[in-house]
Amino acid sequence: MAEHSSTDQLRILEENSEDLEAMMQILSKLTQLPSEQIKPRLESLITNLLDLQASQPDTQENSEAWAQRFVAWVEGHRELRLPSLSDEAIGRESIYGDDR
Repeated sequence: MAEHSSTDQLRILEENSEDLEAMMQILSKLTQLPSEQIKPRLESLITNLLDLQASQPDTQENSEAWAQRFVAWVEGHRELRLPSLSDEAIGRESIYGDDR
């Protein structure tokens, strides 16, 4: 997972300052609010989005790691020796009953 530190987030905001300024002007026009009120909220929104992006499994490696953890979780339950469900138990009639 690519984590964004506050330094990275500040750098991203600075590198895209022209785009942020354009977004502030558009939001100011749409909301009739001054840029001074929009800027902190816009920066907060972008920071939250960067945090969300960092927490998402967006690479093949992360997907494979998740799959490995899931398989390990499944295997960890085999020692319980729970009975498998029969085809009848997972059939549509068993799930929804006779009234469907």
